[in-house]
Amino acid sequence: MAADAGSSTLQLPCVFSPKSRQYLALCAQDGRLRIWNTDSKTLQQEYVPSAHLSATCICIAWGPCRIVKEGPQRKKRKSEAGQVEEKADLLAMGTAAGSVLIYSTAKGALHCTLDGGHSGGVNCVQWHPEDSLLYSGSDDTNIIEWDLQTGKARSKWKADRAAVTSLCVSPDGKLLLSAGQIIKMWDLDTKEVYRKFTGHSSAVTTLRFATTRPPDSNGLYFLSGAAHERLLSVWQVREDGKDKNSVVSFTLTDEPKHIDLVASNSKEEAVRLAVVCKDGQLHLFEHFLNGPCKKPFSPVCTVQMSDTKDSPAPIPLLAAALRADARSVLLAYGNHLQPVMEKVEINTAERHVCLTRDVQTNLSLSMESTVSKVKTPIVNAKSRVLVPGLPGHQAPVKGTSQGSEKRKKDTDTKEMSIAERLGEIDLSTVSTEKGAPKGTASLQTDNFAVLLVQGLESNDANILNKVFQTRKEMVIKKTVARLPLPAVLPLVEEITKRLQGHPFTAVLMVRWLKAVLMHHTSYLASLPDLVTQLGVLYHMIESRVKMFHKLTKLHGKLYLLMTQVATSDSSNTVTDVDHTAKLVYEEESSDEDEASGDEGLPDDDDDSDNWEEEEVMEDDKEEPADEENDDPDSRTDSKANGEEDMEHGNESEEE
Repeated sequence: MAADAGSSTLQLPCVFSPKSRQYLALCAQDGRLRIWNTDSKTLQQEYVPSAHLSATCICIAWGPCRIVKEGPQRKKRKSEAGQVEEKADLLAMGTAAGSVLIYSTAKGALHCTLDGGHSGGVNCVQWHPEDSLLYSGSDDTNIIEWDLQTGKARSKWKADRAAVTSLCVSPDGKLLLSAGQIIKMWDLDTKEVYRKFTGHSSAVTTLRFATTRPPDSNGLYFLSGAAHERLLSVWQVREDGKDKNSVVSFTLTDEPKHIDLVASNSKEEAVRLAVVCKDGQLHLFEHFLNGPCKKPFSPVCTVQMSDTKDSPAPIPLLAAALRADARSVLLAYGNHLQPVMEKVEINTAERHVCLTRDVQTNLSLSMESTVSKVKTPIVNAKSRVLVPGLPGHQAPVKGTSQGSEKRKKDTDTKEMSIAERLGEIDLSTVSTEKGAPKGTASLQTDNFAVLLVQGLESNDANILNKVFQTRKEMVIKKTVARLPLPAVLPLVEEITKRLQGHPFTAVLMVRWLKAVLMHHTSYLASLPDLVTQLGVLYHMIESRVKMFHKLTKLHGKLYLLMTQVATSDSSNTVTDVDHTAKLVYEEESSDEDEASGDEGLPDDDDDSDNWEEEEVMEDDKEEPADEENDDPDSRTDSKANGEEDMEHGNESEEE
């Protein structure tokens, strides 16, 4: 029967193959399926689904081992024709897009895709132990029974009001357990509910049958684990139907992530259980299931792993598989991208066991022996390969080479020293400023990449300062793009250190950080401990962003003050105007003003009319004289005389 990986969407699936435990299948953060050989501890196969980023793999289940000579399974096992040995082949993967992928390890390719059935993400998949059937539960609250002979759904039914988070088929293939928050047992012949079990307050993530006895014998037990619960509950299927509560519970240190068990075939045989919790610890249980027990059981033995450093840090366990030997356990630990597999003999007489391992040494050994997909051609020393050389990597110019020589370990070409390369950088800066002649050597972008790697490895501040002083965006982008992946993280750490320094240096480092994030974000996202490694950079950027808001407010206030000062200065300059008049008009006395006021008053007397006529005649006589006299004072005098005459005329009228 397939090993259930636990169907929580927060956990990455990791499952050992059934029976022989020869393979370990897991999906890492990058969405790729990797199958590791537990015997040779090497990467056996790697498969990248077409939508591995948008439709990530949520759950994995191995199909049951098959023998080729069985007739109905010939379609599934045709790649192993002629073999009698049982071998795990098919692997079912439930995705967040609602489809189920069937992968064949024998063919090393996708066997088929089961889609069109679910409208939500597939949380759990489970194989039928005998027939070529597969069951899947989804967020759309439905269960689908798939026929792998046709690749289509045989039946579909609504299982719960909430999402179906876990499934398990009984060893005889007649019953199916499904769970959301309520555990239901279904009769697979009629697709009707056989029993219901309630008791979990959160979504059930794990269901496993603990015994192989029939349901009508009071000897059928199964266990369940839920999210955010630190225990495993054991349920008994009773004949009288009085099975509402769990009969046994096993205490854990965290919620269960991976479970492997050896089922009990009779009352005299104990159930062996290995539970890997979310905190990375392994708990081993051994118990005889023969009725209810009120007291919860603690583990027989708890296993932890740590590294060999001065301040040891825990190493998380990913999965565990029980061997035929009672004391032997197969462990997978480390991270999902590069797990370490090991068979361990555990002394169960001790309640707590702590294993110390050097993960880096194990990783380096396994990485050397893994299957490499890159083939390096073997080149003889005498042969000439006519390919364009990398810029900046050719040896000193000779008569016939013309840059076709490549930097290789087996060639005898003399490499340039670091001092010469630094000299080239100085030459290139001079040539770009003043315009160098054609014959001088100019620094290529690839030199920057090589120098940057050497500076990061040797931690040479002189080299790093030379490289980081460049301001050209294109040079920075090409340099970062040509960096090897192991040098990306040291570069980010160096950028983080320099960002904390002088603001002038921070301006230059922001350009490099931008280029790193543009080219290597996918690699950084695949690192398991990225949060701890980039925590300093994140907190520094966050603190500066908070300060930026305050600085923006201060800048706005200062800008207002400066504009007000500028406007006040401009208003003061307006007062300094030349007050000398261009034209001045003066009046002699106030009597003249009164006379000019009386001049416009109308009179009905005939004398005044006569006076006006006489006045006109006098004005006509005076006009030639005024035209000859340009002095304005003379005009004002004549006008004043006329006004005086008018006043004498008024006095005579009154008399």
